[in-house]
Amino acid sequence: MKSTHLLGAAILGLSFAIPAQSVEVEPAMSEKHANAYTEYRQSVFTLLKSNIGPLGAMAKGKMEYDTDLMQTNAMRMEQLAGMLSDYLRVDTSNYDLDSDAKASIWQNFDDVQSKITDLKQAAANLQNVAQSGDESKFRQAIGNVGSTCKSCHDDYKKD
Repeated sequence: MKSTHLLGAAILGLSFAIPAQSVEVEPAMSEKHANAYTEYRQSVFTLLKSNIGPLGAMAKGKMEYDTDLMQTNAMRMEQLAGMLSDYLRVDTSNYDLDSDAKASIWQNFDDVQSKITDLKQAAANLQNVAQSGDESKFRQAIGNVGSTCKSCHDDYKKD
């Protein structure tokens, strides 16, 4: 096992041992602050999209099965999901910004936090499936990652 995989496994084990901390929503202090946080969260979502794209292609058979790519992208998605709370906690709804976030995201932040946890767990599971080498389980594991994304989009992303 590569040392990066050992480190990832150790971190993964810790991530489930540490309870999730409550994150308080705070209003943006200014339009500049709101713009910055909107840009940060959009950047994280762009990176999530760039990592789930190849996984979806594998699940649909449009791309060859690649264990290393699954592990890498799932690890990245788990790490990026860990950043979402930080960049979503700033309520930018009082400003007219170019954002796809519904204002309800900040009124239901405990639910958002739960969905972020679901994404982290689905990404960790995908890493485990990839490490196991059992190709029969990868489509379902990728589907679980995608469904966690969709769950949040359905509730909190503008159409």
